Amino acid sequence: MSAQEKGPSQASQVVSLAKAGYTLVMSEDGRPYGVRRNGPNVALPLRGKAGLRSQLARQFVEANGGQVPSQSALADAMTVLEGVAGATDPVPVHLRVAGDSEQVVIDLGTADGRCVVATPEGWSVQGRSPVLFRRSGAMSPMPTPEHTGADGLALLRGLLNMDDGAFHQLVAWLVAAWIPHIPHPVLTFKGEQGTGKSKTAQMVINLVDPSAATKRSQPRDVKTWATQAFNSWALCLDNVSTIAPWFSDTLCKAVTGDGIVDRALYTDDDVVVLTFRRVIAMTTIDAGALAGDLAERLMMLELQVIPEDRRRTEEELDAAYDQARPAILAALFDLLAAVLRELPSVHLERMPRMADFARVLATVDRVQGWNTLADYLKASESVAIEALEADPFAAAVVAFVETHGAFSGTVSHLLTLLPPPETHTPKWPKTSANAGSLLRRFAPALRAAGIAFEEGRTLDRNRARCIWLTPSPEIARKSLSAPSALSASPADLREPADSDSRVAVRTPSNRCPQTPIADSESASADSDPKSLSAGNPSSHPVADSADAADSDLRAISGYHLRCAACGQPIDPELTAAGHLTHPDCAPN
Repeated sequence: MSAQEKGPSQASQVVSLAKAGYTLVMSEDGRPYGVRRNGPNVALPLRGKAGLRSQLARQFVEANGGQVPSQSALADAMTVLEGVAGATDPVPVHLRVAGDSEQVVIDLGTADGRCVVATPEGWSVQGRSPVLFRRSGAMSPMPTPEHTGADGLALLRGLLNMDDGAFHQLVAWLVAAWIPHIPHPVLTFKGEQGTGKSKTAQMVINLVDPSAATKRSQPRDVKTWATQAFNSWALCLDNVSTIAPWFSDTLCKAVTGDGIVDRALYTDDDVVVLTFRRVIAMTTIDAGALAGDLAERLMMLELQVIPEDRRRTEEELDAAYDQARPAILAALFDLLAAVLRELPSVHLERMPRMADFARVLATVDRVQGWNTLADYLKASESVAIEALEADPFAAAVVAFVETHGAFSGTVSHLLTLLPPPETHTPKWPKTSANAGSLLRRFAPALRAAGIAFEEGRTLDRNRARCIWLTPSPEIARKSLSAPSALSASPADLREPADSDSRVAVRTPSNRCPQTPIADSESASADSDPKSLSAGNPSSHPVADSADAADSDLRAISGYHLRCAACGQPIDPELTAAGHLTHPDCAPN
């Protein structure tokens, strides 16, 4: 046969096989995929162990009497197919879960492409997914859910070591884990050794997103984490002892939505993008000091020690779990459908952090008659306060406000008022910029502890950047009863232009003018420190800068001085004149 009579090249044959059997698409993050025509609605990456390349190589061998295509032919064909996919409009490609408030689709991960579709009317197993899914090597098939006559939630309850309140929160978290368009708090199992944390987390994650490697070690860098998170919808970090600052920030972004951009292999200027919002669980005995923003993104469930007479072998527990899992999934999907039905009519009077998740909890409470939302909010406040106590600087700020009351002034002056740690503490801020950053991070935790934090610039010509720390009435009453070494003598006090008399301390000139704060009894009358509008310094009246320069004072407490004899507040005019007692109480 002459050169002109030769048939198409191997690369051309591979391309023809691909066009005949697959639809070439490009995902929204710029990855090419092939979807088999009249087959499962599963996107195959062009390269990889289970990708389109290996499928086309197999088909080529079958079509050519066992002849194997060369590596160069396959590489050339993939380049052409990438171009074909790139000529199409991007389409969404999902991992394990897809949907919105109207419909949720869960990929069972089976070879035939079956899925569960949940709507407000109920759920069903369908042979072909209505949305396009991708698979990864970290995924395992999910058993087909079915009603076996047993109570699936009761079966799950019997496998776990927790009280009813914690179990109800866990069930609500599991249901929310299949609602992909909302952020999910990091489910954290805490307890001493022997409480079954790792096994509990493994069973829980394998309900949401089964994997052969359910439990993962803490990643060493952002790139390692991004690769893991991109390939699993749900992940479990096992035995976390400390959380580095970079990983704390990464976890916060992962539960609300994150994206990683990196240079593509073998290129100089092309990039790859990894975008994800993930469901994360974590086990820990004590994770140490948590950053404030991570603390308010946790759902902490504490496990108790399992008595020896109630312990089961891992083999026995695995067998019971595998047998119960279809019924457990059916019960959870029943609850998911009920939540989708009721969710549009559920509205919260106040919107906490992770508000979308809180709405799901409130919906579960309506359906089941539970109290998961209140328990979650209460536990979140406890976690936030624990984070404050674990950080030396935040703990010092809380102690200062509890002792001396409200504070207004610069961060650098606050640093001079706080007692430095007795031993070297790496977390203690070395500059006012570091201290300000920490205060902003801990602002939500401070509010949970009853201390409102605000910052802004004053309205005088110096435009000093000041902060305001305002205690709740309960904390304020404690500070009034405590002796303050910072209180000035009556001669040092003056009445601000449009506020009550304040307890004041001397500060360096022109640092921050006197900034009266509204009386704590009235500013926090509703016991809701969030009522203070952060970032709105104009809500605080600022005294004229000339007056501030004359007095050289700055208020740190928002209360009247009290009579030394009867303990009742003294009229500001009397204190300005230097009187420590009421005229009627003064000795003859």
